[in-house]
Amino acid sequence: MKKIIVLQKKADRLNNKVYGNIFMLILMLAFVLTCFVADSAGAEKNMTRCKMRFNLRGWSAIYQTASGTGTITCDNGQSADVKIDTKGGGLTAGKSRIEGTGTFSEVSDISELFGSYAKAEAHAGIVKSAGAQVITKGEVSLALAGTGRGIDLGIAFGKFTIKQAGRKGGK
Repeated sequence: MKKIIVLQKKADRLNNKVYGNIFMLILMLAFVLTCFVADSAGAEKNMTRCKMRFNLRGWSAIYQTASGTGTITCDNGQSADVKIDTKGGGLTAGKSRIEGTGTFSEVSDISELFGSYAKAEAHAGIVKSAGAQVITKGEVSLALAGTGRGIDLGIAFGKFTIKQAGRKGGK
């Protein structure tokens, strides 16, 4: 009798694992279908991916400021020269020159990329340094990566503003 009960418990555990695996498979399938639907919805809106190359120079002593230029190019042919300003404050000190790249989240038009993004950063570097951060403006995100020269140390909060300097071409 004990063997039958033990066998029954093993069968119940096996059934629970099978049902659990089927449930996980259904969840994964629902996730994949959701991604497919979201991806095809984005395709209907003619979403585009954009990247930016930029150069910034700046200084900080409690107040932080930097400015520079860049170029945004999108896979739909749109492009624009841009001016970049970053301002903020915090416990920060230094002087730096940065060359970097940025990758934007998908947008329907390059005009959605212009404006002010919220930023928060912690940084430290002497002579050569590198860093990365993600900043946001509503539903648009921008992943920044850069390398630079200078001396900097601190924690800062503020905004990163991209303004159109003039269209290079495209739509």
